Amino acid sequence: MHALQFSSTGDLAALRHVELARPQPDDGEVLVEVRAAGLNPSDVKNVLGRFPYTTLPRVPGRDFAGVVVEGPAHLLGKAVWGTGKGLGFSRDGSHAQYICLPAEGVALKPDVLSFSQAAALGVPYTTAWDGLVRSQVGAGTRLLVIGANGAVGTAALGLAKALGAEVLAAVRNVQEQQRLLDSGIACLLLGSAEQLATQVEAVFPGGAEVIFDTTGFWLPAAVSALANFGRIAYIAAPLDGMVNLPALNLYRRGGTLVGVNTLLYTPTDCARMLEQFGTLFTQGLLTPPTAFKELPLSAGPEAYAAVNTPGSCEKIILLP
Repeated sequence: MHALQFSSTGDLAALRHVELARPQPDDGEVLVEVRAAGLNPSDVKNVLGRFPYTTLPRVPGRDFAGVVVEGPAHLLGKAVWGTGKGLGFSRDGSHAQYICLPAEGVALKPDVLSFSQAAALGVPYTTAWDGLVRSQVGAGTRLLVIGANGAVGTAALGLAKALGAEVLAAVRNVQEQQRLLDSGIACLLLGSAEQLATQVEAVFPGGAEVIFDTTGFWLPAAVSALANFGRIAYIAAPLDGMVNLPALNLYRRGGTLVGVNTLLYTPTDCARMLEQFGTLFTQGLLTPPTAFKELPLSAGPEAYAAVNTPGSCEKIILLP
């Protein structure tokens, strides 16, 4: 089978388009013919050596959609999608023509999603879903999403609206702000950290009940914009991992920090998430994504380099 593979880390030049033997599923596993695979920044970071637990040689890739060609009878021939811990790190991932994983680690793909659309959702939407669920976002929740123009931010906005939350977006770019306003989403333009609380107060008197910081750089400012007993979910931090957090202010508000890391969730865990928010697409409460670029798997090394380019935000789908 055709696949992408790397045998060393630290340089994207280590990634190769190669021919490998077709994997054989063990008992309790499925073999999925991959029709589309998402390319995420974490896949690039994996080849660059940011995850010390990755074993080599390795086929990267976390997200996929395809058809089960071997496995339990009730799944044979079914269109499925998946993502999760281990894929591309400790076992071969989705950037190949075939992938093996536990049968419980795939979910039936909603008919309203194409293979490419489903493959575009895995990491961004499971990340957003986990952050919203663990932050107790529901009907009427006053939610601020910082970095709302990114993949996770976009997913969080859509999912939160489907759950009935009151949504406020925050971005740095005037064009992105206007795009969101034109789509009917309240959006503020991020300025200085000192301004954030006043900006949020103008929309959510008393503060936001939940703030989802998808950038990792607004945690200290977010505390002052938080309602009493509010929650701050975050998925990133500065490169050195250090944040000067106003802990006294957070304590006085009864606030909670929620760290969101989908690499803690197995494919089986993620399959249950996919089933839950997949129904929102089926019900018409979520709009399938269209903003992505499809490339053949053979263009994988170039695609990885493109995603690693500063300022890159285009979603790439690899077609094995």
